[in-house]
Amino acid sequence: MIGYVLRRLANYIVLLFVAVSLTYFLAATQLHPRSLFLMRNPPLDPRSIESVLLERNLSDNVPVWERYITWLTKIVTEWDWGMSPMGAVVNDEISSRIWVSLRLLLIGTILGLLLGVAIGAWAATRQYKISDRVVTVLTLLVVSTPAFVIGHVSQILATDANRRLGFQFFEFIGETGTVHGEGWWPVLLDRLQHLLLPTLVLMLLGLASMSRIQRNLMLDALGSDFVRTARAKGLRENKAVMKHALRTALIPTATYVAFTVATMFVGATYTEKIFGFRGMGAYGVDTIMGQDINGVVAVTAFAGVCVLVGAVLSDIFVAILDPRVRLG
Repeated sequence: MIGYVLRRLANYIVLLFVAVSLTYFLAATQLHPRSLFLMRNPPLDPRSIESVLLERNLSDNVPVWERYITWLTKIVTEWDWGMSPMGAVVNDEISSRIWVSLRLLLIGTILGLLLGVAIGAWAATRQYKISDRVVTVLTLLVVSTPAFVIGHVSQILATDANRRLGFQFFEFIGETGTVHGEGWWPVLLDRLQHLLLPTLVLMLLGLASMSRIQRNLMLDALGSDFVRTARAKGLRENKAVMKHALRTALIPTATYVAFTVATMFVGATYTEKIFGFRGMGAYGVDTIMGQDINGVVAVTAFAGVCVLVGAVLSDIFVAILDPRVRLG
């Protein structure tokens, strides 16, 4: 197992290095940090602009290969991912936004996956019954609706709920608001109020997609020969479903879950933008809009690491769930 994981890691690290390097060349040739300064009114001194861009390794007057070598050397020797055109330190931005995304996404993502697996497996055991059809219609409605639409609709419903309740129960703009009172409890309550609605949206989105996947996998498992054989031998229905069908259906689900959990940091751009959370997904959009070459590459590298972790976790989960798989 350990040898297999190390070999996979080595392969992924090489692929990650190639992907990040290609991203740097693409960003350095397509983004134009100089344009941010040229649009200033009153105009800035061109020599001052060039000095700032040279200091931050962003000058398009320097050959892109030389900028790449400088950028790579700083990462290897100092773990310095550079600065944005406006002077923000990329390392600081990444380190702070990771925790914002973690607070926002962890509970919603995990609950969505767990509930989706449970509802999908349950619906499969009640195929073509009214409950199965209701679950199918509701989940297909959520899956076919864009995430930003669900986010805005949830804000409209929350606003109406606050009006009916007579006080501001749902908070949905930003990570924090006005804290009433002193001590840790008012601060925690304010955080929870701001997390509640986006967490519900993320849970709903994850639940809907996961339940559709799990239902189809469970139906395939229930119709397989070994499950029918277990039933024919007199095995109780519940035991046949739980021990044989569900475990088999969870094998491909493990791959999906591993990638979903690992990549959740950069997978909720719409949710972060709509609810005003300064997380990794929102940062990825901001770096492109802000002509931030170093920021774009750093986000890409972080996303690549997440995919790497997801790939390794999926292999391990499959090996645990499927006794036929042996990692040598």
